[in-house]
Amino acid sequence: MRVKDRLRSDPFTDLLFNALLGFTFLFLIAIMFMNPDAKSGIIDPKAEYILTITWEDNSPDDIDVWIEDPEGQIVWFRTPEAGLLHLDRDDRGQVNDTITINGEEVQNPLNQEVVTLRGVVKGEYVVNLHYYASETGKPVDVHVRLAKVNPKLEIVYYGTVNMEKRGDEKTVLRFTIGREGTIFGINFLPKSFVGLG
Repeated sequence: MRVKDRLRSDPFTDLLFNALLGFTFLFLIAIMFMNPDAKSGIIDPKAEYILTITWEDNSPDDIDVWIEDPEGQIVWFRTPEAGLLHLDRDDRGQVNDTITINGEEVQNPLNQEVVTLRGVVKGEYVVNLHYYASETGKPVDVHVRLAKVNPKLEIVYYGTVNMEKRGDEKTVLRFTIGREGTIFGINFLPKSFVGLG
Protein backbone atom coordinates (compact mmCIF):
# COMPACT_ATOMS: atom_id res chain seq x y z
CA MET A 1 0.00 0.00 0.00
CA ARG A 2 1.29 3.36 -0.94
CA VAL A 3 1.82 6.20 1.58
CA LYS A 4 -0.57 8.39 -0.38
CA ASP A 5 -3.44 5.88 0.13
CA ARG A 6 -2.85 5.73 3.91
CA LEU A 7 -3.10 9.53 4.34
CA ARG A 8 -6.32 9.79 2.44
CA SER A 9 -9.36 9.99 4.76
CA ASP A 10 -12.73 8.47 4.36
CA PRO A 11 -15.53 11.11 3.99
CA PHE A 12 -17.90 9.03 6.16
CA THR A 13 -15.40 8.94 9.05
CA ASP A 14 -14.90 12.70 8.79
CA LEU A 15 -18.64 13.29 8.88
CA LEU A 16 -19.07 10.95 11.88
CA PHE A 17 -16.20 12.59 13.78
CA ASN A 18 -17.55 16.13 13.12
CA ALA A 19 -21.07 15.11 14.22
CA LEU A 20 -19.64 13.64 17.45
CA LEU A 21 -17.70 16.85 18.09
CA GLY A 22 -20.87 18.92 17.50
CA PHE A 23 -22.94 16.84 19.92
CA THR A 24 -20.22 17.05 22.57
CA PHE A 25 -20.07 20.82 22.20
CA LEU A 26 -23.87 21.16 22.47
CA PHE A 27 -23.90 18.87 25.52
CA LEU A 28 -21.29 21.02 27.31
CA ILE A 29 -23.19 24.22 26.46
CA ALA A 30 -26.43 22.67 27.80
CA ILE A 31 -24.74 21.72 31.10
CA MET A 32 -23.39 25.27 31.50
CA PHE A 33 -26.87 26.78 31.13
CA MET A 34 -28.68 24.32 33.38
CA ASN A 35 -30.01 25.89 36.59
CA PRO A 36 -31.26 23.82 39.47
CA ASP A 37 -34.89 24.45 40.41
CA ALA A 38 -35.17 27.07 43.14
CA LYS A 39 -36.50 25.63 46.37
CA SER A 40 -39.44 27.82 47.25
CA GLY A 41 -40.66 28.28 50.79
CA ILE A 42 -37.41 27.26 52.45
CA ILE A 43 -36.13 29.79 54.96
CA ASP A 44 -32.95 29.22 56.87
CA PRO A 45 -32.71 32.11 59.27
CA LYS A 46 -29.62 32.42 61.39
CA ALA A 47 -30.76 33.22 64.90
CA GLU A 48 -29.07 33.25 68.26
CA TYR A 49 -32.20 34.18 70.26
CA ILE A 50 -35.92 34.02 69.44
CA LEU A 51 -38.54 36.06 71.27
CA THR A 52 -42.09 34.74 70.82
CA ILE A 53 -45.22 36.62 71.89
CA THR A 54 -48.49 34.65 71.78
CA TRP A 55 -52.08 35.27 72.84
CA GLU A 56 -55.38 33.44 72.53
CA ASP A 57 -55.99 31.70 69.20
CA ASN A 58 -58.66 33.25 66.97
CA SER A 59 -58.57 36.48 68.98
CA PRO A 60 -59.27 39.56 66.83
CA ASP A 61 -57.26 41.77 69.21
CA ASP A 62 -53.88 43.14 68.11
CA ILE A 63 -50.90 43.05 70.48
CA ASP A 64 -47.62 44.56 69.27
CA VAL A 65 -44.08 43.94 70.48
CA TRP A 66 -41.47 46.71 70.74
CA ILE A 67 -37.82 45.91 71.49
CA GLU A 68 -34.92 48.25 72.18
CA ASP A 69 -31.38 46.99 71.61
CA PRO A 70 -28.23 48.14 73.48
CA GLU A 71 -27.63 50.84 70.83
CA GLY A 72 -31.05 52.41 71.52
CA GLN A 73 -32.54 51.20 68.22
CA ILE A 74 -36.19 50.14 68.47
CA VAL A 75 -37.83 47.37 66.44
CA TRP A 76 -41.61 47.46 66.02
CA PHE A 77 -44.12 46.99 63.18
CA ARG A 78 -43.11 50.19 61.38
CA THR A 79 -39.38 49.49 61.79
CA PRO A 80 -39.18 45.69 61.46
CA GLU A 81 -35.39 45.51 61.60
CA ALA A 82 -32.60 47.39 63.29
CA GLY A 83 -29.09 46.10 63.71
CA LEU A 84 -29.36 42.36 64.27
CA LEU A 85 -32.96 42.48 65.57
CA HIS A 86 -35.68 41.40 63.12
CA LEU A 87 -39.47 41.36 63.55
CA ASP A 88 -40.15 38.20 61.55
CA ARG A 89 -43.92 38.18 62.11
CA ASP A 90 -46.28 41.03 62.96
CA ASP A 91 -49.63 39.50 63.88
CA ARG A 92 -52.68 41.76 63.65
CA GLY A 93 -55.27 39.52 65.30
CA GLN A 94 -57.45 38.01 62.60
CA VAL A 95 -56.66 40.65 59.97
CA ASN A 96 -53.78 38.80 58.30
CA ASP A 97 -54.69 35.23 59.28
CA THR A 98 -56.22 34.05 55.99
CA ILE A 99 -53.95 32.30 53.50
CA THR A 100 -54.73 30.66 50.15
CA ILE A 101 -53.56 27.08 49.65
CA ASN A 102 -54.32 25.35 46.33
CA GLY A 103 -57.00 27.94 45.58
CA GLU A 104 -58.75 27.44 48.92
CA GLU A 105 -58.78 30.03 51.71
CA VAL A 106 -57.58 28.65 55.05
CA GLN A 107 -57.85 30.45 58.40
CA ASN A 108 -54.73 30.40 60.61
CA PRO A 109 -55.95 30.65 64.22
CA LEU A 110 -52.50 31.28 65.76
CA ASN A 111 -51.79 34.76 67.16
CA GLN A 112 -48.04 35.16 67.42
CA GLU A 113 -45.35 37.79 66.97
CA VAL A 114 -41.77 36.57 66.49
CA VAL A 115 -38.54 38.56 66.85
CA THR A 116 -35.11 37.08 66.14
CA LEU A 117 -31.74 38.34 67.28
CA ARG A 118 -29.34 37.10 64.60
CA GLY A 119 -26.11 37.61 66.44
CA VAL A 120 -24.66 38.16 69.89
CA VAL A 121 -24.60 41.85 70.74
CA LYS A 122 -23.68 42.55 74.35
CA GLY A 123 -25.83 44.90 76.39
CA GLU A 124 -29.35 45.39 77.70
CA TYR A 125 -32.55 44.70 75.75
CA VAL A 126 -35.98 46.02 76.70
CA VAL A 127 -39.16 44.23 75.53
CA ASN A 128 -42.49 46.05 75.67
CA LEU A 129 -46.00 45.02 74.66
CA HIS A 130 -48.61 47.43 73.35
CA TYR A 131 -52.34 46.63 73.20
CA TYR A 132 -52.70 48.26 69.79
CA ALA A 133 -56.27 47.44 68.78
CA SER A 134 -59.20 45.79 70.52
CA GLU A 135 -62.20 44.21 68.83
CA THR A 136 -63.42 42.49 72.00
CA GLY A 137 -62.83 45.28 74.51
CA LYS A 138 -61.58 42.64 76.97
CA PRO A 139 -58.23 42.09 78.71
CA VAL A 140 -55.78 39.80 76.90
CA ASP A 141 -53.34 37.35 78.52
CA VAL A 142 -50.09 37.41 76.56
CA HIS A 143 -47.34 34.79 76.86
CA VAL A 144 -43.71 35.89 76.47
CA ARG A 145 -40.98 33.36 75.72
CA LEU A 146 -37.28 34.06 75.18
CA ALA A 147 -35.23 31.17 73.81
CA LYS A 148 -31.47 30.92 73.28
CA VAL A 149 -31.03 28.84 70.14
CA ASN A 150 -27.31 28.04 69.94
CA PRO A 151 -25.59 25.72 70.66
CA LYS A 152 -28.86 24.06 71.75
CA LEU A 153 -32.38 25.31 72.40
CA GLU A 154 -32.76 26.67 75.92
CA ILE A 155 -35.81 28.55 77.25
CA VAL A 156 -34.31 31.50 79.13
CA TYR A 157 -37.58 33.14 80.18
CA TYR A 158 -41.28 32.32 80.05
CA GLY A 159 -44.00 34.49 81.56
CA THR A 160 -47.55 35.74 81.15
CA VAL A 161 -48.74 39.33 81.36
CA ASN A 162 -52.30 40.69 81.31
CA MET A 163 -52.90 43.56 78.90
CA GLU A 164 -56.00 45.20 80.35
CA LYS A 165 -57.28 47.60 77.70
CA ARG A 166 -56.54 49.15 74.31
CA GLY A 167 -53.57 51.53 74.51
CA ASP A 168 -51.85 49.75 77.42
CA GLU A 169 -48.06 49.49 77.20
CA LYS A 170 -46.06 47.30 79.57
CA THR A 171 -42.41 46.39 79.92
CA VAL A 172 -42.61 42.60 80.02
CA LEU A 173 -38.91 41.74 79.99
CA ARG A 174 -35.52 43.34 80.33
CA PHE A 175 -32.39 41.25 79.98
CA THR A 176 -28.68 41.66 79.40
CA ILE A 177 -26.53 39.61 77.03
CA GLY A 178 -23.00 39.19 78.31
CA ARG A 179 -19.86 37.40 77.23
CA GLU A 180 -20.30 34.32 75.10
CA GLY A 181 -24.01 35.05 74.78
CA THR A 182 -25.04 34.38 78.37
CA ILE A 183 -28.23 36.10 79.55
CA PHE A 184 -28.46 37.63 83.00
CA GLY A 185 -30.04 40.58 84.83
CA ILE A 186 -33.65 39.71 83.97
CA ASN A 187 -35.97 42.39 85.38
CA PHE A 188 -39.17 44.29 84.56
CA LEU A 189 -38.28 47.93 85.25
CA PRO A 190 -40.77 49.95 83.14
CA LYS A 191 -39.70 52.01 80.14
CA SER A 192 -42.07 53.50 77.55
CA PHE A 193 -41.55 53.42 73.75
CA VAL A 194 -44.98 53.88 72.16
CA GLY A 195 -44.90 57.66 72.36
CA LEU A 196 -41.54 57.62 70.56
CA GLY A 197 -42.89 55.86 67.45
